[in-house]
Amino acid sequence: MREFTVGPNDAGQRLDRWLAKTLPLLPAPLAQKYIRIKRVKLNGKGAKRDTRLAKGDLLQLYINDEFFDTPTPENAFLSVFKPQLDILYEDENLLLVNKRPGLVVHPDEGERVNTLITHIQAYLYQKKEWSPYQEHAFAPALCNRIDRNTGGIVIAAKNAETLRIMNQKIRDREVEKSYLCLILGSISPAEGKLEGYLLKDEVKKQVSVHKKPVPGGRTAVTLYRTLARRNGLSLVACRLVTGRTHQIRAQFAAAGHPLLGDGKYGRAKDNKRYGRTAGQALCSYQLTFRFTTDAGCLEPLNGRTWTVDRVDFVEEYFPGVALD
Repeated sequence: MREFTVGPNDAGQRLDRWLAKTLPLLPAPLAQKYIRIKRVKLNGKGAKRDTRLAKGDLLQLYINDEFFDTPTPENAFLSVFKPQLDILYEDENLLLVNKRPGLVVHPDEGERVNTLITHIQAYLYQKKEWSPYQEHAFAPALCNRIDRNTGGIVIAAKNAETLRIMNQKIRDREVEKSYLCLILGSISPAEGKLEGYLLKDEVKKQVSVHKKPVPGGRTAVTLYRTLARRNGLSLVACRLVTGRTHQIRAQFAAAGHPLLGDGKYGRAKDNKRYGRTAGQALCSYQLTFRFTTDAGCLEPLNGRTWTVDRVDFVEEYFPGVALD
């Protein structure tokens, strides 16, 4: 239990709003519940949420200690009362989650709470599968990441062994990641390979594509196959041989066929004409584990494939095309 005395700056505030300001990690629905069941007492008694505080009032909070912490990327999960996750697969070691476009994967300067990893940590915390308050506790972590406006499958490790093994499998290219995208025009040949070197500009958060090696450049290889063409657009399936920042977006743009909706590498005029300006039409829609070496606790996953049920831009621009 912790006690607070209302000062002149807080006088006149509603009780629930004072509680939200004082304990920003406490989810609003839980705060309302605590007021209702009298775990928040005003001058020794229960009070309604819209009670106005007065200078000198004594507030007693019978609330878990973790909610009194300062919000940080490490504890922001406490604010997520109802995790929103589209879980494709879960076992004792990992989660495969279908991330929606627009959701950032990790907390950053613009968003601390509503992130994919925060929702995953809140989900596991509420299931009592993970607690950061245990000594040397492992924090659930992402094994791969995708851009904010890209949707699709993300792997989350529940324990350190899984994170170590999966990171090694990704480095050894034993995890096959396939994407769907919409590009402007028709690429020729209809099926082939995009190769080059990507150089990242850390200031602009953008990469440039080069045909020959450049200092600091990294090789990038993308296999692609055109699935359908319609109304000046092509639906293309891609498989990453390498996994570089903005690889698919930058390589198709360099080939003269930027992704529809891409505000960084695309064409604003065409994005507006087709009615897609809120993010690139790109989805990590399929994941296959092809382990060629020992995978330890993850061996039962070898040879298995997961595919997302639906992709918004496919339904909008290429209805009827099956995801397989």
